[in-house]
Amino acid sequence: MTGVVVFCALCALLFVGKIVRVNVPFLQRLYLPSSVVGGLVGLVLVSCLGDRIPAEYTAAARKVPGFLINVIFATLFLGAVTPKVRDVFRHAFPQLCVGQLIAWGQYVVGLGLAGFVFATCFGVPPAFGNLLEMGFEGGHGTVGGMVESFKAFHWEDGVALGFTMATAGMVLGIVLGMAMIQWAYRKGHVRQVVAFEDRADFERRGILPPDQRPAAGRQTVMCDSIDSLAWHLAVVGISILVGYGLLRGFQSAEVALFPEAKTRVFKGFPLFPLCMVGGVLLQALAHRLKRSLLVDRGQMERVSGAALDFLVVAAVATIQLKVVAANWQPLAILVLAGAAWSTWVVLFVAPRVFKDAWFERAIAEFGQATGVTATGLMLLRTVDPENRTPAAMSFGYKQLLHEPFMGGGIWTALAFTLVYGIGWLNVWLISLAMLVVWGAAAFCVARKK
Repeated sequence: MTGVVVFCALCALLFVGKIVRVNVPFLQRLYLPSSVVGGLVGLVLVSCLGDRIPAEYTAAARKVPGFLINVIFATLFLGAVTPKVRDVFRHAFPQLCVGQLIAWGQYVVGLGLAGFVFATCFGVPPAFGNLLEMGFEGGHGTVGGMVESFKAFHWEDGVALGFTMATAGMVLGIVLGMAMIQWAYRKGHVRQVVAFEDRADFERRGILPPDQRPAAGRQTVMCDSIDSLAWHLAVVGISILVGYGLLRGFQSAEVALFPEAKTRVFKGFPLFPLCMVGGVLLQALAHRLKRSLLVDRGQMERVSGAALDFLVVAAVATIQLKVVAANWQPLAILVLAGAAWSTWVVLFVAPRVFKDAWFERAIAEFGQATGVTATGLMLLRTVDPENRTPAAMSFGYKQLLHEPFMGGGIWTALAFTLVYGIGWLNVWLISLAMLVVWGAAAFCVARKK
């Protein structure tokens, strides 16, 4: 019964979040997703009711993000037509430079503050610095996927702090992003901005009218054999299974090859990045067997989107406010420092790197680097509603090269385990070196421009 109650509670919170957002213009102006609104409603209820909510219910709800992030990462490339690497680099290399600069800078800022300042002043572990990139660039899903890693290194409080960082990043990404859009509009950097007051009522409320509702995806199999949605979920499950097999294989190989090693890289390594690898392998196999048309990208996006909404509402609603209150000072400094770094890259570096449509390209990066990819796309749609610039294409191509490593990718997961394995200072030096490398690449692109 616990699973039934938790599922129904999350559905109710999503429903309430949507109803509240539809009827509160202030929330519409903030462009807050209904999942965040519903999560905040749930957080208030959980805080007020306290011990009257059975502990097994909140414990079960806290496990939801860790499972659903596997679904999201498994769907990243399923059903997608992968372009040639040469074309991706040609269109997206400047975009990749800016995205990598923001991500590696978040590690340099976060680990630097945690290791050099916070560990002494506030007594937090050095891995506190990982929360900046994990929460900002990665978001709620990445933090949820790292739950077992936090437990493996005996820092369960990091989960609540990570979810708080992700929530703050999403809100800041939207609020600061819209403020920068207004600044760019006044300065003449963009001309296609659709102000909130100029939007149709249904658009403000987030409701599509009947004559403008697009298809959610295409059915690829006949329902008398298997339902199309069930088929796509099965493909997602196989991708997760492949990822799980890879993780267990890496863990066993590490023990077999280095039996005396004191540091285990894959000891606390999370599952979700390898689910992405599983999805890529499955997609490549389907393409080779000429069966790739059996997986529809539209349906995979709906599966991923639904998983993300449930993940966010569960993550926000179960934040442990006592843990946040005990660490509010370093957390606040980290949030402000991360926002300042991301803003500086957008306003100072991006104009020098991008050849055309610099603000449209940069604001998409800012949205993703502080919130999630959907936040970046929402900000981009605000300044380029008709896709008249190449920003959307460049941003999409860049994700193919960026997401496998940063923002919840391989390095996000690996950096956390390495902080405990080789020490935070070594990870900080690696991040600093990569920041210099991508800074040099951005400089070369700027000179060529």
